[in-house]
Amino acid sequence: MESIEYIEKLSTSSKKASLALRTLPSKQKNDFLRDLAANLRKAEETLLEENQKDLITGKENQLSSALLDRLELNPVRIEKLAASVEEIANLPDPVGEIIRGNLLPNGVRLLTQRVPLGVVLVIYESRPNVTIDVGALSFKSGNACILRGGKEAIHSNLALANIFRQTLRETGLPEDALHLVEKTDRSLIIPLLQQDKYIDLVVPRGGEGLIRFVSENSRIAVVKHDKGVCNLYVDESADPKKVTDIVVNSKTHRPGVCNALENLVIHKDYPHKSELLKTLQEKGVELYLDQELLQVCPSGEEADESQYETEYLDLRLAAKQVDDLTGAIAFIQTYSSGHTEAILAENQSTIETFIGSLDSAALFVNCSTRFHDGGEFGLGAEVGISTGKLHVRGPMGLVHLTTTSTILYGNGQIRA
Repeated sequence: MESIEYIEKLSTSSKKASLALRTLPSKQKNDFLRDLAANLRKAEETLLEENQKDLITGKENQLSSALLDRLELNPVRIEKLAASVEEIANLPDPVGEIIRGNLLPNGVRLLTQRVPLGVVLVIYESRPNVTIDVGALSFKSGNACILRGGKEAIHSNLALANIFRQTLRETGLPEDALHLVEKTDRSLIIPLLQQDKYIDLVVPRGGEGLIRFVSENSRIAVVKHDKGVCNLYVDESADPKKVTDIVVNSKTHRPGVCNALENLVIHKDYPHKSELLKTLQEKGVELYLDQELLQVCPSGEEADESQYETEYLDLRLAAKQVDDLTGAIAFIQTYSSGHTEAILAENQSTIETFIGSLDSAALFVNCSTRFHDGGEFGLGAEVGISTGKLHVRGPMGLVHLTTTSTILYGNGQIRA
């Protein structure tokens, strides 16, 4: 009962705060965000100390290398976090944007404009940067947010949330614009998902189990940040001067994130298969190969179907040789999670067929899959990357935290 009361109090106070945020002028929101960025930089030492507690516990609990990488804060990442907040401050405010306006035949003036959603709930694992990313995006778009991070990042999340709320207090803004669920008991998730009277949207960011659980138990609309089984096809026309760097970057730059490459598809006539696979192994990548690729790289391991369905989030990669573009497309259609697909090719007809045949949140031509990111897309940051098709697809940024309201200005008109 105490836990239910805790969730209800948190939800109602968030709703109250969201009503106050709806009418904040852009300048006041931007000034707050710049103050927040400054406070993050000032608190670097504290943030590193609190994050170290989580890293030590994570290693003791034998978290995977991917989770530890997502969990880590360091001076470079803290600076990027602060810079991201400043970038959000510099973005146009979506609230109040007129997206439709016209005069109806009866003389009524119609305007449709962007308005905040209200209260956004994000449930996430491991990545403490989400605390600030979501908090800043929600605030700029006039929303309050409730954040439920995992227990593995509790010290880091608490430290970041405290800085956010402290900055709200210092600037005379409603502190409850951001709530971190400080109790990490999983039993609290279901009561949160039942607060449809106060919470307007929930975004789960984590493994398949978390997303399935949220989808099955939520009374609130859900935008899924689903797994990233990202595929990259190397065509026979691909430029070898581009291929190796792009493939290596896609896989090894940060293998523990959702836009990292998991399946490599290679045309049988691409002439540098052996060199490409050898370079990946030299970078520490463990390869799972089909029979054809094992002949050019015998030091790999034989792949089975389950490995093409796996989001590894580490330095493992599955690879498949195909006879032609049709085979590549069929493979990707079978195993894709709808997150990111890439093609390396110089033949324009091949590129156009690839793009026209696949249905994923992002399709990349001759560049790394690692660019599928809200910051790289110019959104400042992201709430998550949606692989669904309703409301938002791909990085969920500032504008996607708004909905619309239509206003009619009349002068006594009635409907006949």
